[in-house]
Amino acid sequence: MVDNFPLRLLLATFAGWVNRQQAMVIDYLVEENRVLKERLGNKPIPLTDDQRRRLAAKGKPLGRRLLAKFATIVTPDTILRWHRKLVAQHHTYPHNNRVGRPGLMKSIRELIVRMATENAGWGYLRIQGELKKVGHNVARTTIANTLKANGIAPSPNRPTSWKTFLKSHADVIAAADFFTVDVWTKSGLVTHYVLFVIHHATRAVEIAGVTTNPDGNFMARVARNLTDNVDGFLRNMSYLILDNDRLFTAKFCGILEDAGVKVVRTAIRAPNMNAFAERWVQTVKHECLSKLILFGDRHLRRVLSEFADHYHQERPHQSLDNNPIQPQPSNQPNEGEIVADERLGGLLRSYRRVA
Repeated sequence: MVDNFPLRLLLATFAGWVNRQQAMVIDYLVEENRVLKERLGNKPIPLTDDQRRRLAAKGKPLGRRLLAKFATIVTPDTILRWHRKLVAQHHTYPHNNRVGRPGLMKSIRELIVRMATENAGWGYLRIQGELKKVGHNVARTTIANTLKANGIAPSPNRPTSWKTFLKSHADVIAAADFFTVDVWTKSGLVTHYVLFVIHHATRAVEIAGVTTNPDGNFMARVARNLTDNVDGFLRNMSYLILDNDRLFTAKFCGILEDAGVKVVRTAIRAPNMNAFAERWVQTVKHECLSKLILFGDRHLRRVLSEFADHYHQERPHQSLDNNPIQPQPSNQPNEGEIVADERLGGLLRSYRRVA
């Protein structure tokens, strides 16, 4: 065989050039990693299990010496430890013949916690009985340990939750709150205060008053109207939830208390304690007020009146199985044209079928 010396020389030269190029690329990538690590500071870089797996798979064939030279994110010992852990996991198989009692299912634990939090008066035996009714036979000590692990006290010391209290008294609870609306007048933008009351059980709302000056006289007048024996919105209520706004004066609360309506103040910075009222403010602003430019006090009152009628008579409510609060008598046919009823120039719409 003829020794083709020029060809071997050419191949050797090319291989050397490739090796030099690879070395230059590696040096650049190593330096780039160092720069990025310097930018991150001395904080450890959080890695996912997948990222550790990939680094371990690539790093094991290199060995400790090369890893010490090129690894910049983690140390060689760390990469090799990850590799040993992956090998151990690969050869570890789950055992079906488990020794000892099986662990309590997550769903049952969640059910125990739910029953305890929703029913403050239920002890371990009552919860045990309810679980048995739905097909779960759970020991009393297991229930006790589950509640203790979740920080839930035994029955005598377990307080009634605010949510449970509101639900159990919804028929006799109302909530009140203010919101503000900026209205254009001859003097420019003027802030109006709107006071409303909402009934928890039915979600019915009463616009109690609109004013630019919610002083003591205004609040006293509103309190008398709300507690009127004939048509006062609060005449059949026992509780009224208020926040700690100073506009709810002592005289206002005194008139309510004298009429048999107990005032319940929410905690400071706890809007969820008055969630029904807070939610209604979002509704009226999102669906109506934020889409209008209001001119004058009379315009604001008319808009609020139209929205209140739509809210009670036409708007479906998810909490009421998508029914209106005050459904109107209807003999709608099963077939026929569907028409839209409009309020405020089409801003508020509802649909019905006509023959």
